[in-house]
Amino acid sequence: MEALLEVLERELMLAGRHSAMGPPGSACGPRALERSAYVLLSRLETEGPMSNGELAHAFRLDASTVHRQTGAMMRSGLVRRIPDPDGGMARKFSMTDEGARRLAEDRSRIRDGLAAALDGWTSKDIGRLTEMLTRFNASIEERDERPWPRAASGRERASAGGG
Repeated sequence: MEALLEVLERELMLAGRHSAMGPPGSACGPRALERSAYVLLSRLETEGPMSNGELAHAFRLDASTVHRQTGAMMRSGLVRRIPDPDGGMARKFSMTDEGARRLAEDRSRIRDGLAAALDGWTSKDIGRLTEMLTRFNASIEERDERPWPRAASGRERASAGGG
């Protein structure tokens, strides 16, 4: 088991260095999002407006770290502060149209890179890799008691009759 974990650790580290998968902003030009912005915008896209405290809890980060990140995102026009839609006291961050546009651009670039990297793989192999990565991430999220809200994937939507 130790040898398998050693290889897995190395392969996950190597996967993280490839620009096809991320981190966004690596050798992708001046308009590419920073990795933290990409991840925060993805969370806001999935979950909707969130406060600084909610973001800090979701990412297990200090509130001051999230404050710096969201401040930079506000200056870049990616997010804006809005009153809590549920009437709470804390203001929340909401993605702007510019944030949504830039997130979509980076996501498209990353997916194109993945498609190129997986050229020659069968749909079945890609499906198995996706299934195992989803299971791996869900195991970590369950252990940390911080699940990532997931929108239904194309496969899940298709099996539910949604297209």
